Amino acid sequence: MTHRIFTMPVNSVYPHYVAKVERKGHSQAELDQVICWLTGHTQKSFEAEVEKGTDFEAFFATAPALNPNRKLITGTICGIRVEELEPGTMQEIRYLDKLVDELAGGKAMEKILRSS
Repeated sequence: MTHRIFTMPVNSVYPHYVAKVERKGHSQAELDQVICWLTGHTQKSFEAEVEKGTDFEAFFATAPALNPNRKLITGTICGIRVEELEPGTMQEIRYLDKLVDELAGGKAMEKILRSS
């Protein structure tokens, strides 16, 4: 059985991500930077996926280059430890959720992007 979120278009959730980070004083550009870091998209290719209405499953399956440092993302989202999820689409979605939470929570960008 496919989880409902897998078939949900990214463009139906993206405005909620934007609203969440903007409420906390961050910008859509910062959010896009985080999403592009995670997926390997350029700004242009990310915008094309949003415009196209790509669902989450296809968005992550066709991501240009999932960042290998995403495995350094740890913690809980919706009461579930992201690092303990089975590798796959759900884990990728939860990584994204965690990054959005970190940005909204005011974490430094270099820490969000797992830079040394």
